[in-house]
Amino acid sequence: MGKRGGRKGGPGGGGRGQRQNYADIPKTNEKLERFYTEQGFIPEEEREAFWEALRRDLPNSFRFTGSKRHALAVQEKLKNHYIPEITSIEYEGNFVEPPRPVPWYPDQLAWSMTTPKNVVRRFKPFSSFQKFLVAETDVGNITRQEVVSMIPPLLIDVRPGMTVLDMCAAPGSKSAQLMELLHAGEEDAMHQVAQQVKAGMAGPEPMGPEGLNDDGRSTGLLIANDSDFKRAHMLVHQMKRLSSPNLIVTNHDATMYPSIRLPPLPEADGNTQKNRYLKFDRILADVPCTGDGTARKNISVWKEWSPANALGLHATQVRILVRALQMLKVGGRVVYSTCSMNPVENEAVVASAINRCGGSANVEILDCSNELPGLKRAAGVRTWKVMDREGRMYNSWKEVEEQREREGINGLGRIGEGMFPPTGENADLPLERCIRIYPHLQDTGGFFITVLEKKSEIRAKPEDSTKVIPKASIAALTEELDFRQKNGNGHPLEKLDSLDDLVASDSDVQLEIDKTASVAEATHQVPYFATNQIPPVKRDAEDMEDELRFKKAKVENGTEVVVGDRPIHRPPPVAANPEDSDATPTALPTETPQPDSTVTKPPQKRKPGQPMEEPFKYLDPHNEEIGPIYKFYEISERFPRDRFMVRNAQAIPTRTIYYTSALARDILMANEGHGLKFVHCGVKMFVKQNTQRPDVLPWRIQTDGLRILEPWLGPSRAVVLTEKNTLRKLLVEMFPKVADDGWKELGEIGERVRDIEMGCSILYVLPEEQSSEYMVLPLWRSLHSVNLMLPKEDRRAMLLRIFNDEPQLLNITQGGTPPASTSVTTNEDEPAIEYDFEFDPPESKNPWNLLPKWPATRRHRMAELDFMATYYNTVGQEENIKAAKAWHGTFPPEDLIGHETAYFYQGQKVERSEVDLQKAPVWIEAPPREIT
Repeated sequence: MGKRGGRKGGPGGGGRGQRQNYADIPKTNEKLERFYTEQGFIPEEEREAFWEALRRDLPNSFRFTGSKRHALAVQEKLKNHYIPEITSIEYEGNFVEPPRPVPWYPDQLAWSMTTPKNVVRRFKPFSSFQKFLVAETDVGNITRQEVVSMIPPLLIDVRPGMTVLDMCAAPGSKSAQLMELLHAGEEDAMHQVAQQVKAGMAGPEPMGPEGLNDDGRSTGLLIANDSDFKRAHMLVHQMKRLSSPNLIVTNHDATMYPSIRLPPLPEADGNTQKNRYLKFDRILADVPCTGDGTARKNISVWKEWSPANALGLHATQVRILVRALQMLKVGGRVVYSTCSMNPVENEAVVASAINRCGGSANVEILDCSNELPGLKRAAGVRTWKVMDREGRMYNSWKEVEEQREREGINGLGRIGEGMFPPTGENADLPLERCIRIYPHLQDTGGFFITVLEKKSEIRAKPEDSTKVIPKASIAALTEELDFRQKNGNGHPLEKLDSLDDLVASDSDVQLEIDKTASVAEATHQVPYFATNQIPPVKRDAEDMEDELRFKKAKVENGTEVVVGDRPIHRPPPVAANPEDSDATPTALPTETPQPDSTVTKPPQKRKPGQPMEEPFKYLDPHNEEIGPIYKFYEISERFPRDRFMVRNAQAIPTRTIYYTSALARDILMANEGHGLKFVHCGVKMFVKQNTQRPDVLPWRIQTDGLRILEPWLGPSRAVVLTEKNTLRKLLVEMFPKVADDGWKELGEIGERVRDIEMGCSILYVLPEEQSSEYMVLPLWRSLHSVNLMLPKEDRRAMLLRIFNDEPQLLNITQGGTPPASTSVTTNEDEPAIEYDFEFDPPESKNPWNLLPKWPATRRHRMAELDFMATYYNTVGQEENIKAAKAWHGTFPPEDLIGHETAYFYQGQKVERSEVDLQKAPVWIEAPPREIT
């Protein structure tokens, strides 16, 4: 529970306790080193190089966004400008090593840099290069990502038109890769189809290449999931940069991911095919792991590594992989990956999952040795040893049973038979087809990847609890304690497996409550305050991959707990989902759901602790707001009207209209009210703008959606720019004047913007040279000025990329001086007040400090209050008051007249008497403000 802002430990306090200096952590761990040395799968002649590499700092790496139009232009800027500058630097008699392309990554879209940090900080060209990376990362043209984590999305072989699931997706770098592959070739295909339509060469049916046959748009879908709500929102933040309408973000436990309904399908005989569920073409299971392969960048691995960690995670990893195989289409691929080198988390998981799914006749390990030429790799291992909590090594399950008979279960942890190399009919599994990446092979982190193909439908066998060392019952625990004390070797209670060991297994009760995935999901969450979390690992602030902890789960003496906001949950039931069970699922509606702005379901009551999410409601194609938009922008009737969505229960377009793909729409509508937790879907297409005249269309095209809509726009709102100097003026100056001959300062577009009707226009930036980039940007024409509708981050990135310049941005409406700290200005010509609610703000900050320094206008005061309410919903603290002591005096809205303080609870304004401050201690006070 948070504390009052400004107090130590609460929002604004900054108190997090003592942090250990990571330089003081020795890069040694006796059990870790003995474990990998005795395994023998690192050749003796490579062992020294292996340990030396694991102790070195990890090189920095990044990737250009392959599906973005500007990515190649950004790549050229790196090659032609920054690399020549860096290669000219001489340090200690040697020239500095510049960034180099990763040799096995296609089209030189991934780069790595080994220059030490002390050199980077010393020379100015590196400072410029760092600013370039940060700017292009902010706008989505570059993703900061560890090299080895780029491998799984390439091996999964995603193509446009496929349905893809990323089961453990946060923080989102791999999801971003998958999305790029899903949209490969889309921009060119959309423009080609649009040209054919304008030339009268297209029929009435949607057209385009395979997978892009929705008039050039990708028909595929990516569902990115994470079990933790805050991590899911960080995932949204990462993915929104790609502006894809083919994305759904969900918040579910991967071990029992629920089945996703599809609308009924009409059949030839006039009936409808009911009870349809989504099966995926590709699934990525990048599962929680112990993370010993990340020791180069996460120094705490050396201090915290214990063999018990892998023993506690193995079962969860198997469950995730089995669930992935259940949801996969026959012929589809699952890629299983970890950032661990431990066979218990890798080959043992693969073998156990295949065994539960019926063996190699149903699931095949694919040979990918010919893929990604240039990638140095080692083969998967067929034999290995398992280490128990006390550091004893075992070659087989038989040896474990013998140890148990001799000395009992003390120190064995949760060792199971499935953690050893497979025997019997599964002994011949080609585990050597798995891929192992060791740090010394190509100066990377450690990693493991396996590509699996589903050969036939499966019915997973239940877990065999008799093949795992059991948790101790109370009687057995008492007996063992008595035995230890009698023999003079008693240990404190924390040396036992866990406090859970004091209670016998309740699997029968669990099976009862886990009859369906939706019911099970309601029971799986582990309260954050009830889990043990290690202090955050110190990371490079610019490393987007590390904005949240890597997917590492820690085991305290064999018991799974949360590390880095990733809970490890209970096992799923034997058949948790309708398509894998004999039970008859709930029938789907008999008719395909249609958007209806007049019919809404009553809002579901939220359970305690469940974050608030606004519903996804699709607009009727004939909604009164849609027609004027199509007419104003001359949008082709070929562009679908039935995919526009809003985020409120009343289905009223109040501020933002989103656009989604057809499949995303069908899934959101078919699963409404069925327990699926959707966090995000859709691209902002239209945003309502403040206008100075009532006859001006207030709906402007948002930058996010312009890429999708642009090929279908008519010429009436087009403004064509050809001169770089004009573009620079529009980027540097906000609201340059058009009235009073101000248009004469706008070069070749001056007369056009002077004469064009007020409202949103489309600025087409045509390249002066063949190497220059073609851009399409939204431009707002107000009564006296024009303004590029771009965030400051985009403006700065473009100025740096195109002009190699970092000028101050000038707000003409404020006398040519830049605004103090806000991302928007306060003139009525400006965009409507917007802020991004999908963020993961630091707990140590007072939320008021996150707000821009807006002026004291009425609409800004309302925006601030709305911001505070949404802040607490976003961070999952809806039990706290959404309160802001923001005003003294009167405030124009009738419901606030005479109120000095406004009270918000769970996102809704309430009276003071309706909340209990003692039960909601978080209290935010803002300085009093007058209303102008």
